[in-house]
Amino acid sequence: MQTTSDRKMQPKKMALWLVFLISALVMVYSLAFLQISDRSLIGDRYSSFLDPKLRVVYDDGNPLYGSLDDMQSSSISSAELQSENENWSLTGSESDSSNQCDPQKAALKVYMYNLPPEFHFGMLEWKPESSVWPTNLTQIPRYPGGLNLQHSPEYWLTMDLLSSNMPGRSTPCTAWRVERARDADVFFVPFFSSLSYNRHSKVEPHERKSRNEILQDKLVHFLMGQEAWRRSGGKNHVIVMHHPNSMSIARGQLRSAMFIVSDFGRYSPLIGNVEKDIVAPYKHVVRSFTDDSSSFESRTTLLFFQGAIFRKDGGFIRQELYALLKNEKGVYFTSGNTQSDGIRKATQGMRSSKFCLNIAGDTPSSNRLFDAIASHCVPVIISDEIELPYEDKLDYSEFCIFVQSDDARKKGFLINLLNSIKREEWTSMWRRLKEVGHHFEYQYPTQPDDAVHMIWKAVARKLPSIKLSLHKGKRYSRSWLAKQSKSFFSLQKLVRG
Repeated sequence: MQTTSDRKMQPKKMALWLVFLISALVMVYSLAFLQISDRSLIGDRYSSFLDPKLRVVYDDGNPLYGSLDDMQSSSISSAELQSENENWSLTGSESDSSNQCDPQKAALKVYMYNLPPEFHFGMLEWKPESSVWPTNLTQIPRYPGGLNLQHSPEYWLTMDLLSSNMPGRSTPCTAWRVERARDADVFFVPFFSSLSYNRHSKVEPHERKSRNEILQDKLVHFLMGQEAWRRSGGKNHVIVMHHPNSMSIARGQLRSAMFIVSDFGRYSPLIGNVEKDIVAPYKHVVRSFTDDSSSFESRTTLLFFQGAIFRKDGGFIRQELYALLKNEKGVYFTSGNTQSDGIRKATQGMRSSKFCLNIAGDTPSSNRLFDAIASHCVPVIISDEIELPYEDKLDYSEFCIFVQSDDARKKGFLINLLNSIKREEWTSMWRRLKEVGHHFEYQYPTQPDDAVHMIWKAVARKLPSIKLSLHKGKRYSRSWLAKQSKSFFSLQKLVRG
């Protein structure tokens, strides 16, 4: 028989057991979360989105997208694509069976997530057909021009992947779109993040968030729930964020992924860096000089610059150089924009100039460099922090002049330097510009070693370091901490039912 004392002690014992149980759960949760933060780099804001079966839904309750398993089962096969669209064709040359995309020879096997159109072609007013992807790429609306077009790698890479396993592909592929996640080298996230920033950053009346921010939240929510992301910590995922301000809200949570950027001017080194990420060229806005027969003598302007003179951050040097150079003989230095008349004047000016200035602006890079390359005007780069596309394959010193900012600020230094470059040396650089120009061309259908293929090859060159990192991460998979993490996920699954 229990005594009065025993009955009084019972609630205390139960309370102690409850405290112990809660403490144990907190400890397991904390240890597991620390490991997740280290491996997957998941922020506190998204720690509840770890279930791989988690679905995001619209307000009306309809599913937006499901798990990786769901997407694998709904992938469109090549045969289905052919039957759905037998008249599909590409602009350009006729199909050549010897030039077909061979998946066995592809440098990169890519799984592309089936995100709904609001993340990609829906921004171009495209309406879904029978699936989230178009089957007739010749009827896709064009990417918007002007400043939007400069940051369009997201569009060209997605188009290239969609066409890689379609009938009628007439150019060789570097990246091949696989239908099963387990066959992939990397996972491509088809979010037109630059266009989202340019078009949807404004917070509408009576809304707390912009459309751009909502899309970023949904994307993080989705990726954190994918088994492929959790397995690799996101390291084998490719996300395009070419505009310096694109994905500014989500990039911290997704920083373990491989980013495709224009430069690192607005990135913390812990979020974006040249070791893990890819620098892609801007889409130039002037027409390519395809029939260039100019010479040292025919290009009568020594140095050309047309663009915004008054900039912030590192762009203050533009004002200093304007004051130094505006009255120098043979120099054309003026303010300009990307309106039609501005592009026309820039095209004429660059094609009639020996050298074209590329000065740091708000960030280390600008589209002006790629306009100069397309015009075969030898770029003069004054940007100490610039990173250049596929510089591990191209020696830019063969067709560009690099000047340190401190030297450029010295009166007379730049003009004396350029005047010292004579006809033979300049002609050699001009010829090299004509040879490398195709590496900076975005086009559809893609052509061998154009910008799209060069980017995919740059991604492929990152694979060994990604695999090394992932293999090292498995060394202590049997450790106590790893087991606690596994226990946590099992408990979480049990609680959610």
